[in-house]
Amino acid sequence: MNKLTKVGLSALCGSLAAMSSANAGDLTVTGGADMSWSSVTGTTGNPIGIGSNVTFAGSGELDNGWTFALTIAMLNLDVYSSSNIDIVMGGLGKLNFNQGDSGNGIDEYDDKMPTAWEEPWGNVLGTGVQLVTGVGKHPNIQYTFPTVAGITLKAAMAPDMGSADVADKGTSGNASGGTTGRGYDVTMNINPSFGTEILSGLNIFAGASQIENFVDSATISNNRYEGIGGVTLDIGPISLGYATSGISTGLSRSSNTAVDWYKNHMFGIAFNINDDLSVSYGDHESRVGHTNPDINGANNDLNMESWQIAYTMGGASIRLADTEVSNAAYQTGAAYDKDAKILSVSLAF
Repeated sequence: MNKLTKVGLSALCGSLAAMSSANAGDLTVTGGADMSWSSVTGTTGNPIGIGSNVTFAGSGELDNGWTFALTIAMLNLDVYSSSNIDIVMGGLGKLNFNQGDSGNGIDEYDDKMPTAWEEPWGNVLGTGVQLVTGVGKHPNIQYTFPTVAGITLKAAMAPDMGSADVADKGTSGNASGGTTGRGYDVTMNINPSFGTEILSGLNIFAGASQIENFVDSATISNNRYEGIGGVTLDIGPISLGYATSGISTGLSRSSNTAVDWYKNHMFGIAFNINDDLSVSYGDHESRVGHTNPDINGANNDLNMESWQIAYTMGGASIRLADTEVSNAAYQTGAAYDKDAKILSVSLAF
């Protein structure tokens, strides 16, 4: 982490909050370079991949003791930076204003399975799996309630689903052709340790999302609903996890090719051999259901599994993944059954 400079920050707030200014804060930058070599069944071309990630983080404190933080992330191949602002209000919880691409709402729980490196779908194969996302991929506001008895609740709202990133004092216009409205997400994480050390690594999580669709007889018949529930457990060097999720698209049954729902089941196990070396296995199964079950490819199962190993040396990480997918993009045939081996080196600063 390189500390760039000290910056003076200010904030205008109402009299109810009794805030007039912010103390001097820090601006830091972190990032890294990634290099990979990928081998995919039936795929020819250049196997070398290079990526870069740079994140700027600014923080400060208001007169009343509240803290705030700005994060701007320039991620691999992004043409637009994602940014968010956190306001930590002490015992009143936390507010997050986000431009999207963040992991807020139910998107935070799309796949929380333990892994040495990446999820089974997070690689070069392009599996086409449909995961819960809720408002997390769109400009949104999230409130985190204070944690009570190991329970943390979060509520997030996107004023218009499908909106693009918008600059200050701007609007996105009518997004997605006017077919979507607001999105609402609620998530909960429970760490019921009960004062026992063996349960200190137990986390039970759940989330739900509703996205308003403007119903018409031809393509849309209902709102979009998403849900997920799961559990992870850390016992010494071993981490275990299982979760299930579902999506109801709300698309009209009058369309013969419309997707009606997706269902996902996932589990993972990771073993930390020491502080630097870890291995993992992950499995993810997803099924699609069409409004017309007689069409080609209806109710196909998509299956993914991945073995991974990761080794860290200071700011350098070496990762190897062996991943297989069958029925990619919920299609059958040899072209949709693939496996890949990926070697990656990451250098962080």
